[in-house]
Amino acid sequence: MSVITSPVFWLALSQIILINIVLSGDNAVVIALACRSLPPQQQKKAIIFGSMGAIVLRLILTFFAVFLLTLPYLKLIGAALLLWIGVGLLKGEDDDADIEGNAGLMAAVKTIVIADLVMSLDNVIGVAAAAKGDVLLLVLGLVISIPLIIFGSTMILKLMTRFPVIITLGAGLLGWVAGEMCLTDPAIKNFIEQHHYLHNVLPAAGALLVVGLGKWLASRNGGSEENAAADQPAA
Repeated sequence: MSVITSPVFWLALSQIILINIVLSGDNAVVIALACRSLPPQQQKKAIIFGSMGAIVLRLILTFFAVFLLTLPYLKLIGAALLLWIGVGLLKGEDDDADIEGNAGLMAAVKTIVIADLVMSLDNVIGVAAAAKGDVLLLVLGLVISIPLIIFGSTMILKLMTRFPVIITLGAGLLGWVAGEMCLTDPAIKNFIEQHHYLHNVLPAAGALLVVGLGKWLASRNGGSEENAAADQPAA
């Protein structure tokens, strides 16, 4: 009990909460993107389930983060996965009206959890450092961050409805984060250090790739749907 009443404990907890707020901005964008195509009554469920699942996995990841971040090619694989998620969210395949509600909900939750897991590879280091090995601090900080992420996701989702350009910006952010992840992978660390310009080029290339490929696939999907509708015989 004396630990909880200690000023050091509350200072460390405040640091963890602040780190989570700062580092959860891009995660909130992912959640909002994944939920935007769901019916309104399912959006709240997807945000809550996805956020809680992501937080649990982030907590588990924190205990292994220092080891995982030393593995070569892990971040490159994570970056490729994040690019794929960003393109998939932007091209809007989940807009298909034939998808059942529960299937769409579970797909959104899965996207949220996977994207958060990938994007948290670097983030958890800051949280683990602030906790200094204190499991109670770690758990409390992550639990408190859940409502903050849910609130942020809900706000971004509302803004996406009013300003659709945010969808494109959000997908581009995922590409940017993917490019940044590549920069710190141990497998190519020496090469990156010898070519400093890549610190700007890779994130920008990731953002452009996601937006360009996602938009192109979205236009193809739209064209295919129009052709299919045109080929159907009139009633």
